[in-house]
Amino acid sequence: MGDTRQNQNRFSDELKLIPRWAVVGALLAFVLVEYYFWVVLPGQSHHPSRLPFALRFYLLISWGALAALSMLIIGYISNDAPRRGMSAQLWMICVIIPGGVGAALYFLLRQPILASCQACGAHIEADYHYCPQCAYQITACCGNCYRSARVTDVYCVHCGHELSTDHPPARLHAFSR
Repeated sequence: MGDTRQNQNRFSDELKLIPRWAVVGALLAFVLVEYYFWVVLPGQSHHPSRLPFALRFYLLISWGALAALSMLIIGYISNDAPRRGMSAQLWMICVIIPGGVGAALYFLLRQPILASCQACGAHIEADYHYCPQCAYQITACCGNCYRSARVTDVYCVHCGHELSTDHPPARLHAFSR
């Protein structure tokens, strides 16, 4: 249950990356697509549509939803790409590739989130334990297998190494009672 709650928090944090202008643009895109297909296009046609109303309704709502989703993805990429060290402009243009290919490529090829080293300010991947520029220890890790460890762990969950023998920097120690 805790894992589900953590995933919901991550998802809501990702949703917060969508800027307000993208939400407004998505609503506007949906309304404009619906207006075009329900008002403008039937007024231009000399023949009534042969599609059943339910199918026509489904298709037109789907087109509006796709236009809105495209705007939301463009807004998301405008804030997500820079925090990953990627070109936001290039990827926002790629998203307009037909068929959703550009959006799929973005999510398949995006780089990990970057963080800053507290010592030298270098941009590093968020899951690094040590800064590659200055060797500053950023997060706690096992001194034997160098995998992630929580500061409250006594033994490494991966190799069983006793973590108290590693002498991590004082800033990585858990507060003791």
